[in-house]
Amino acid sequence: MLLYVLIGLCLTLAGVAGLQMMYMFYLDGLDKERKKRLHELERKCSKLVTRLEVAERRIQEQDAIIDTLYTETSGDEPWADVLDEL
Repeated sequence: MLLYVLIGLCLTLAGVAGLQMMYMFYLDGLDKERKKRLHELERKCSKLVTRLEVAERRIQEQDAIIDTLYTETSGDEPWADVLDEL
């Protein structure tokens, strides 16, 4: 009778070990997917950073152009002449 109990116990422990192995394979797959997703997000982030730098550079150039145009026209005050004519 003790032999049957020991065989049952061994099969139960083998089943638990198999279940743990399957769970470890599942967690390994999740880890690989997470790393792949993280790598993809890092690539997208670097692309967005370069786009942001280009956009900021363009904004600075446009601000410089606006500042030069504003300083050129602010001294003339053409609107006062236009309003006086009306």
